This record gives sequence, structure tokens and C-alpha cells, in this order.
Amino acid sequence: MKRIVVVSAGLSVPSSTRLLADMLGEAAVDAIHDRGQEADVEIVELRPLAHALADHLLTGFPTGELKAAIETVRRADGLIVVTPVFSASYSGLFKTFFDVLELGVLDGKPIVVAATAGTARHSLVLDHALRPLFSYLHAVVVPTGVFAASEDFGAIGGDVGTGDLAKRVNRAANELAAVVAGPGDVPRPVQHRRSVDEEFASPTSFEDLLRAASDGPPEY
Repeated sequence: MKRIVVVSAGLSVPSSTRLLADMLGEAAVDAIHDRGQEADVEIVELRPLAHALADHLLTGFPTGELKAAIETVRRADGLIVVTPVFSASYSGLFKTFFDVLELGVLDGKPIVVAATAGTARHSLVLDHALRPLFSYLHAVVVPTGVFAASEDFGAIGGDVGTGDLAKRVNRAANELAAVVAGPGDVPRPVQHRRSVDEEFASPTSFEDLLRAASDGPPEY
């Protein structure tokens, strides 16, 4: 069973961001099924986690639902991330969630990037903001990003299977499925990065830390 996790940073209820997130999640599951594998989709909605994210920035420790959301992202075989556009970039809530992830959580993980805004003038946010962010986090961003302006949802009407937006959604979903359900073309990091919980349970010795430092940083 493949796990597809959709991270949605919409602020209103309902929101166009969540609508696009649902479209992408459903399309990804269908695309994986078409490749003969089972898949399910989990939604991580960031709006209810806003206070917990602020607390995490101050304390350095996730709690409750935020801790569960981070673990959900860690276990994902593939991610779909969707943000509204604020000031020509991703929202602060969206960025904060990925700021608090431990180093290595997204290493080698295939991702579809997507964004919503009121006008198509913001479409470059995919390449100017989202792709650089996830490249820095060592994720593997599929070629097709999905941007949806208000008029894109109006063009769909009552049928999400028609229109240019639906075509972009299906193309991105198929690219994600090709990586997640394919023969493993994307290499995963060989070195295991220990989580904070693992370090507390069994701290790395000072000798091992010195040895790792002398060997140099891992290669990706």
C-alpha cells in the first residue's frame, strides 16, 4: 500500500487550496491504481495546527496533532503540497510547517508542488519559490507543478474531469505515480538520519560524533 500525503495550507473553510489538494490526491491514487498498486491518501490540514506550529518554533518540540502530522509526512511514499499565494510567495503557515521538520525527513521524497491565487499573474511562484524550497530540503520535485487561479475553478464547472486545470492535475499525478509506483528510479539516501526521539532514547557518543565529522558530510 502506497501512502500519498497531501499538505494543504488553506486558511478559509472551504478554500480553493483544499479543493485543489483534494483533486490532486484523488488523481494520484487513481494513477497509482492504474499501475496495478494500491494507494491511499491522507490530508494534513495546516490551519488547525497554527498555534502548535508557533509553540514548536519557541520550544523546539512538536506536540499532539502537530507531532502526528509530522510523522504522517515522514511515512509518506509521496507528497502533494498546496499553498495559497501571499505576497508573490508561499504562505507563512506553509513555510513554518516545513521549517519545523527535522533534517532529512524529505530526503529523496517525490513531491508535487501546487499553489492557488486569485490571478494567473502569480503562477511563477511554482518555479521561483516552491521548487527552490524543496530542492533545498533534498526532495524530488516532479516536472509538472500545478497552479490554479480563480478562473481555473470556474472553468471546471461541475465536472472536475474536464478543463485545463484537470489536465494539469492528471499530468502531475501521473508523474508522481510513475516515481512512487515505478521501479524505483529515484535513489533514496543510504545514510539513516536519526530522529530527535531516537537521539534522546540512545544518544550518539562523542567518539562517534568525532568520527563522523572526520569522515566528512554525507553525499547526496
